[in-house]
Amino acid sequence: MKIIKTNIPDVLIVEPKVFGDTRGFFFESFNQKKWRDVTGLNTVFVQDNHSRSEKNVLRGLHYQVLQPQAKLVRVVRGAVFDVAVDLRRSSPTFGRWTGTELSENNYRQMWIPEGFAHGFLVLSDAAEFLYKTTDYWAPEYERTIAWNDPDLAIAWPLKTTPILSNKDAGGTAFHKAEKFP
Repeated sequence: MKIIKTNIPDVLIVEPKVFGDTRGFFFESFNQKKWRDVTGLNTVFVQDNHSRSEKNVLRGLHYQVLQPQAKLVRVVRGAVFDVAVDLRRSSPTFGRWTGTELSENNYRQMWIPEGFAHGFLVLSDAAEFLYKTTDYWAPEYERTIAWNDPDLAIAWPLKTTPILSNKDAGGTAFHKAEKFP
């Protein structure tokens, strides 16, 4: 497993060792001991989620207050542009975002710590997205920041208007959103 730092040092790109031949491939998508050894994090995951979305679907920017979740995310079919936004007021990277492409071809995963909003845009015809979380989904604490907030100025690789849920279309402006200490 190889760890790549992003422009926000707490957000990590994880590249697994992939073993492939004419039959296909194999890789270990998560190993607690290796994770701890390589990242120094003693992470405990409590929930795995799987979503499928069509091309141009944009999900996010989501986070939970009072019951924050860290996430380890990956794509098993298709490709997405994955984004994390730092909502920690005490952080030197507060209000900044980082993004990367995750796909079935690059096998990369992204680690998004607690205190971040998360979202993704589907680049392929469809994408299946898996994510491990460190706390349970709590709808009463879920919040959404507007995906197109001008203060964040996320450079989504859009070629058309994204497809949004009602919740995502009604996201809160960054300057009004609840944040972390």
